[in-house]
Amino acid sequence: MRRESLWDDWLKRSVPRLMLNCAVTVGSALLCLLLSPGRIPGMQLAGVGPNWILIWVVAWSIRRSTLQAAIAGFVMGLVQDGMTSPTPTHCIGLVVAGVLTARLRKDRYIQEDFISAALIVFVMAIVVETVTAVQYSLQGNRPLGEIWTYHQFIALSSAILSSLWAPIVSFPLNQWWQRINFLDQKYQ
Repeated sequence: MRRESLWDDWLKRSVPRLMLNCAVTVGSALLCLLLSPGRIPGMQLAGVGPNWILIWVVAWSIRRSTLQAAIAGFVMGLVQDGMTSPTPTHCIGLVVAGVLTARLRKDRYIQEDFISAALIVFVMAIVVETVTAVQYSLQGNRPLGEIWTYHQFIALSSAILSSLWAPIVSFPLNQWWQRINFLDQKYQ
């Protein structure tokens, strides 16, 4: 008769596993939210830093349903609006990024997690910054030429930096969520 370790016994129980999964998910989201306003030396490109919140939304949305991705983008957008300015809202861009990522079904096209996360975040950073530029354009407070010139600079800088840092967030989270899904299926 083989004795199971305390850890194995604990993981068999669904409530503690659910609580641990929630703690890891919420903790990672909070960490990304806390990293967003800071500018750590070496993590900037001409004053623009990585979009940590977008990286988290993409990591969450890769293996989730469209509805789950939209909700995650909306909630993270609301929190980011609370941390910064509510106009233009970050919710729209993050919802669009989450939905597009969930609809992508990356397993069909790209197999490597590091590369796919970086590519998806690169494209979604451009999408999010474009949605923000459209919102600025609709407000009419600034000249359109200024908005779209600045948009090109911000979108490219954010896309480059976010895609470089994306695997650091997305790979461990996706490994964790895969492990939790495996345990859920194993102990059902």
